[in-house]
Amino acid sequence: MNTRVPALVGATLLVASAVRAEPPREWSLGPTGRGAAQWTAREGRLIYRGGATVGWALVQDAPLRDGFVQVRFRSIGGREDRAGGVIWRWRDPRNYYVARAHTLAGNVQAFRVVEGRRDDLVPDGGATDFDSRGAESRAWHTLRVDFAGAEFRVSLDGRRLFAVRDATLEGPGAVGLWSKADSVTEFERFEYGAR
Repeated sequence: MNTRVPALVGATLLVASAVRAEPPREWSLGPTGRGAAQWTAREGRLIYRGGATVGWALVQDAPLRDGFVQVRFRSIGGREDRAGGVIWRWRDPRNYYVARAHTLAGNVQAFRVVEGRRDDLVPDGGATDFDSRGAESRAWHTLRVDFAGAEFRVSLDGRRLFAVRDATLEGPGAVGLWSKADSVTEFERFEYGAR
């Protein structure tokens, strides 16, 4: 079940002509799996406080096929997980892409979720271990994904970490935020744009 609330994080849509559009009027919030995602707003931030297998917050006013999505976030709690991420090409709770930073593990990974099954996206070059530098608890980070066609480039704090390729979900979809399990994650400065 989706809950709609007013926009809580400064979001900007940049269209191909570079004309600035209005921020989204509202977020769609919800869970995937068991439980109820606990989202709250405070001082311009959207905060996930656990409660569900996965919690998501989407901006569905402008589906994107190619573009970017980024957010500033910090993981401030969680025993099992401390994760925050961005979603792109969202079709529904069972079909989307996500890149996330996990501060307990100290890494950043990208996944595809198809028919509810999550699979790792292997970085170009075939590396099986993802970048493990820089994702620290309680520190503010900016996670960004640039996506065009089947190529996705993942960056943390302005530093390109890795690129992945996957053509499973090719059409346009919503963009948004992602967290999981008992994570307590604050999000701000959410931005996205089309190519």
